Amino acid sequence: MKTKINSNFWKNKKVFVTGHTGFKGSWLCIILNLLGAKITGYALKPKSNPNLFKLAKVGNLINKSIIADVRDFKRLNKEIKKSNSSILFHLAAQPLVRYSYLEPKETFDTNFNGTLNILESVRRIKKVKTSIIITTDKVYDISKNKIFKETDILGGIDPYSASKVCCEYLFTSYMSSFFKNSNYQSLATVRAGNVIGGGDYSEDRLIPDIYLSAKKTKQIILRNPKSVRPWQHVLEPLSGYLILAEKLYKNKLKNQDQNWNFGPNISSCKPVKYVAEKFARALGLKLKTIKFRSKSFSSETDLLRLNNYKAKKFLNWHPKWKLNKSIDKILEWNSVKNKNNALKVCQKQIIEFLED
Repeated sequence: MKTKINSNFWKNKKVFVTGHTGFKGSWLCIILNLLGAKITGYALKPKSNPNLFKLAKVGNLINKSIIADVRDFKRLNKEIKKSNSSILFHLAAQPLVRYSYLEPKETFDTNFNGTLNILESVRRIKKVKTSIIITTDKVYDISKNKIFKETDILGGIDPYSASKVCCEYLFTSYMSSFFKNSNYQSLATVRAGNVIGGGDYSEDRLIPDIYLSAKKTKQIILRNPKSVRPWQHVLEPLSGYLILAEKLYKNKLKNQDQNWNFGPNISSCKPVKYVAEKFARALGLKLKTIKFRSKSFSSETDLLRLNNYKAKKFLNWHPKWKLNKSIDKILEWNSVKNKNNALKVCQKQIIEFLED
């Protein structure tokens, strides 16, 4: 039987979320609010307009929304301490591969130094019992064509991936140096697949680009139609993070290396063209493939899949929604004309997911 999120555990828990204004962070805050948690958010202003944070009025769901930079250690440390949080989720990041080539220093500053500031704050603030550090599925050595498991060699090439690999090594250093023998504080890094869902307006992501194309050109332009990705609805990895956090909090995973993949089953690892065709049929769009050659972006792999065996075995976490259902949920979310109902749609989908 699949492990379900324990609402009793989360009720009145004080939780600190960095990156709460982002797509994934907004969904996490909506879930935590439904579970009865007391949330403090810490992030920059949303980058896109529109964005899920504003559409779903996430700021009204949480106890405190702090607009600040994770690179500001003094402010970050102060706010974590003031929040009295016992659980922390670190999602704040510069998450775009293409942008990392344009602004490599900003990418490394945000991702590495931001994570360093989190780990150092947690080391100093003993009140924080459990910390979940979100990295990426792109930390693995992509020269190896395989289904990556947590113990595989890391090896990011592009600035974004490399910055996240640095975070993983930083995490290992802090774990070995400061938390290895701790009977109270537990930490983990988590690596998710290609996260999709309603309310994603990020740049350089397939589905937001599809909806943008639907408004402008009525066609979907594909640069890498054969690239295979581990597609999963945003609720899949978030549910894994919550289950993992509870087990760490209760000291049930002491004998495990604390790096975890949350990816879909192999049946949901499909080419970009497969996903685009589903949306093209639903939205009445045409597909167009163009040749795309750029030395700058040549490091992105054509095949990326995650092994989710560890999460299944030790957390009893299992993917719930197959790719086609995830696509249906995105179409459902975007079919709502009145975006003032964005929060209700998110809550409806969360409740359905939790009950499956």
